[in-house]
Amino acid sequence: MMNEFLLNTGSTIDEGRLAKGGNKLSQDYTRECAVCELNPQDHQAMGSPDRVKVTSRNGRYSVTVYACPDDSMAPGQVFMPRAIWSNVVVDPATFSTGSPLYKGSPVFIEAASDEVLSAQDIVLNLYIRGRK
Repeated sequence: MMNEFLLNTGSTIDEGRLAKGGNKLSQDYTRECAVCELNPQDHQAMGSPDRVKVTSRNGRYSVTVYACPDDSMAPGQVFMPRAIWSNVVVDPATFSTGSPLYKGSPVFIEAASDEVLSAQDIVLNLYIRGRK
């Protein structure tokens, strides 16, 4: 069952440290950035999955990431570090601002059993093979 949430993205200290250090292809970068932080009650309502599939509002794009319950998250809102995983589902329209909606993007989320792809696999599977 898919539930609608508002996605907020942004940099984290460790995301920045790993990205600026040239470690975007490392397992550490995947573990830091391929995550979706959500309210523990929302997480529990989905059956407390280890992974979730985040799907764009139009249903065209989705990505599987690690589910991370976090008490600081308000119900109905989720956070993903601003990296390739969140970029898959963020609407690319800039509305003449030059920057997509990294805050408050509607997305659908459901429990998933799919593998969490590395940054390299996302590029190879989603971008190079004609997705964008």
